[in-house]
Amino acid sequence: MRRAERREKPPPQRLPRIGPVKYTILAVGKVKAPYADDVEHYRKLLAKHARVDHVEVADDDALTRRVPERAYVSLLDDRGAAYDSHAFARWIEERRQAGRDVCFVLGGAYGTAFDRADHRLSLGPMTLPHQLARVVLLEQLFRAHKILAGEPYHH
Repeated sequence: MRRAERREKPPPQRLPRIGPVKYTILAVGKVKAPYADDVEHYRKLLAKHARVDHVEVADDDALTRRVPERAYVSLLDDRGAAYDSHAFARWIEERRQAGRDVCFVLGGAYGTAFDRADHRLSLGPMTLPHQLARVVLLEQLFRAHKILAGEPYHH
């Protein structure tokens, strides 16, 4: 009888598998030293958690052409939403749960006229050099994934 009872039990319910999110960092201008090493460092760390494409374009016109199809577009803008690291991690998780890849758009040294954004993100009230903003964004994406995984992140 015990064998019959085992057979009657339904299989355990499995949660749907959600694939890794893909981030596109779409930026005007080339990243140069000393920032290039930091960008590459965080891209490598983040690669364990998500796919990351870093696309550099010459001008605003090229930004619009290079936005991935169906991506959720977040424009870095000093007037955008500002989050602490845990709130940003929750925002990232919402995008992942929705199954949307995210394209972060960064203008050049003088900003951008890009207006096709689903969201505007501020890295804080201070003005950052646009190359440093790439480093900060990648570091925060890495930190968000560590938070979501429940893994320690050393400050």
